[in-house]
Amino acid sequence: MAISKVGLGGGCHWCTEGVFASLNGIVKINQGWISSSGSNSQFSEAIEVYFEPDVISLANLVSIHLHTHACTADHSMRHKYRSAIYTYSAEQASKVDIVLRQLQTDFNEKIITQVLTFCAFKANKIELTDYLYSSPNRPFCQRYIHPKLTLLLQRFTQHVNHEKLNDSAINFSKK
Repeated sequence: MAISKVGLGGGCHWCTEGVFASLNGIVKINQGWISSSGSNSQFSEAIEVYFEPDVISLANLVSIHLHTHACTADHSMRHKYRSAIYTYSAEQASKVDIVLRQLQTDFNEKIITQVLTFCAFKANKIELTDYLYSSPNRPFCQRYIHPKLTLLLQRFTQHVNHEKLNDSAINFSKK
């Protein structure tokens, strides 16, 4: 079984972690903060995703990432919630660049998500990881993560780990 990894940042790391923890082919997620280099050397909320490319492709992960956070909004909190895909090689960065260009047609506004070189990771406190699945019906999860899961079920259902969602006792409607 081949394992690859990619870093993803966009919104709250609890939301990003909850979305990607709900997919097939995800082996492990580290939740916390990632930094790149240059003007992006400040740590920003993000996750490291370890995945099986034979089960879910990098292109599908990028598509899910773009559709589950505000990838076109250049809001004032981008220093904390940088819209980025952190790559671990030049080859991976090149693939992500191509996928981003292809996915631009899905959005009316310009995608602002940056392809950045991964430099460092800082883990969150263990008690704040697996935020969604440790207590799936707390108010934060209901307000922010459940709508993203609804979108996953509607748009990316073939990649969703339905068994995990069903076993989690998440109370949300499939609109």
